[in-house]
Amino acid sequence: MTFAIQAARLTHARVPLVEPFRISSGAVSEKDGLIVQLESDGLTGVGESSPMAGPFYSADTPEICWAELRDVLIPALLQQQFPSHPAALEWINAQPASNFSKTGVETALWDLEARRQGKPLYELLGGTNRPVESGLAVGLYDTPAEMLRVIEKHLACGYKRVKIKIERGRDVELVRAVRGAFGEIPLFVDANGAYDLTDLHVFQTLDEFNLMMFEQPFTGSMLAESAELQRRVRTPVCLDESLETAGDVQRAIELGSFKIGNIKIQRVGGFSNALAIHDLCREHKIPVWTGTMPELGVGCAQGIALATLSHCTFPTDVEASLRWFRDDIVAPLIEVRDGHLYPSASPGLGFEVDEAKLDRYKVASIYF
Repeated sequence: MTFAIQAARLTHARVPLVEPFRISSGAVSEKDGLIVQLESDGLTGVGESSPMAGPFYSADTPEICWAELRDVLIPALLQQQFPSHPAALEWINAQPASNFSKTGVETALWDLEARRQGKPLYELLGGTNRPVESGLAVGLYDTPAEMLRVIEKHLACGYKRVKIKIERGRDVELVRAVRGAFGEIPLFVDANGAYDLTDLHVFQTLDEFNLMMFEQPFTGSMLAESAELQRRVRTPVCLDESLETAGDVQRAIELGSFKIGNIKIQRVGGFSNALAIHDLCREHKIPVWTGTMPELGVGCAQGIALATLSHCTFPTDVEASLRWFRDDIVAPLIEVRDGHLYPSASPGLGFEVDEAKLDRYKVASIYF
């Protein structure tokens, strides 16, 4: 049975953050998300393309992805007839566009198929209806005292671990401060690629703090250097930005570059590639977890669905909607209860787009 996309809506939404999100390479005070709604045979599937504003995280920006979706991907999609859901996924994965852009369409196709089959999205992905542990992510602050206040405030929600951002010159002291204030809580650091092998001594010092992992110590392409670091420390190295394709994962496995994988749906181009990476890591007994940008509610709900897979064994970075955003565009809002996120058993994503809020935070919108 063939199917086609009869219409589509592309909306650029911008939601203010509760506080600026700062990492080693930059900061944002608002969150841009490109919401893709695909209509087929009376059903609507929703996806999100969610690059960071500005090029500090990746070369992809909201403006670049908007242009690709508006001018290339969605017009081409509306010209297609697909014999099956897998054929539609194969088509979008083959398009010459960025992973962030393709994720908006690819994830909407998955939501559409889940609704067509009357299944929750997590079931279509191969997951189960289980509570998902949520972890607290904390950005960079001007002082350690500010960071500690934020951690103390949010730990009351029961988050199952804490991740703090580090950068050169602000690393060991931050970990020491957290250990001094909160003891042996589950804790790790995320460098966002800010270091290289000349900083080996920093990670050897951090090795003494009983951390869960070092997330992305070096830039994405430095797999050999990451392998050297892993040989020199006990703490597991976790790769994030390095793992864009299954080929990247295979090479990193062969080099011994990491012991834990972070899968970001946006970064890898959608669910199909995320599943391939998940399965490859499972085959090699490398545990994984689901990261976020963070995305708006659509993207975060997708992260919850992926995190229900059996091999996602560490808490996800998906947090409550109001942890980062002053509001969100989904109903209900995503909540953390006793440190857990709960997937919905409703068909599809399980969270609906709140059209009034989407209109409120709309920067631009096009109906095809």
